[in-house]
Amino acid sequence: MRADVREVAEGIHLVHGSNTNWVIVKDGDAVTLVDTGYLGDRQQLLGSLAAVGSAPEAVAAVLITHAHNDHLGSAEYLSATYGTPVYLHEAEVPHARREFLHQVSVGRVLRNGWRPGVLPWAVHALRSGGTAHIPVASPEPFPAAGPLDLPGRPVPVHTPGHTDGHSVFHLPDAGVVISGDALVSGHATSRIAGPQLLPDMFHRERAQALASLAVIEGLAADVLLPGHGPLHRGAVQDAARQARERAL
Repeated sequence: MRADVREVAEGIHLVHGSNTNWVIVKDGDAVTLVDTGYLGDRQQLLGSLAAVGSAPEAVAAVLITHAHNDHLGSAEYLSATYGTPVYLHEAEVPHARREFLHQVSVGRVLRNGWRPGVLPWAVHALRSGGTAHIPVASPEPFPAAGPLDLPGRPVPVHTPGHTDGHSVFHLPDAGVVISGDALVSGHATSRIAGPQLLPDMFHRERAQALASLAVIEGLAADVLLPGHGPLHRGAVQDAARQARERAL
């Protein structure tokens, strides 16, 4: 299966994998890759780099919004094979090393199996490597505060709740926010479309995830690239507000 690659702004591509999105930010020959999909999405990931005229060896860094398996899938592969640095918030670094795992458990999924879409999603997750052991050997905290010296000049913004070290990435010059799972526009287990929090079972601390929407609300942007769901155009401030209203 080929990934769906769409250029949403100059050099910025949203990629829809099998059930998770990642983002390719291209500047000349260099690329910043934000998230990597499931382990089972690797060929789609490599194909998406080729589709934008790039290659894995051109990836200057992998930025990870959070260390769940559906976002971390090929981070270690890129690091081990090409020497690509993998950056996360400092609170998420030990999570990426798998010193602990804060991810929805099989038991919790089964307890929610009566909800529409949960069991088909779970089957897909299992088949795609959702329970695989895929630690990153040498993840690193973001090297500096403020804009990173990478294609797109992304600015990490800490948005805890989904995980302790979840971060979104703000690209101020492009008016883009890459929101990971802190703010999505759809999910296989959700019956609504548009800006929203993921269902409660996915969050480590739901109240904190809700509070982090206020952080996203303060980012000036009019393009939202979520970890799940389609591109959302319109003020990110309004999208975060809508998600909060839906969650209350």
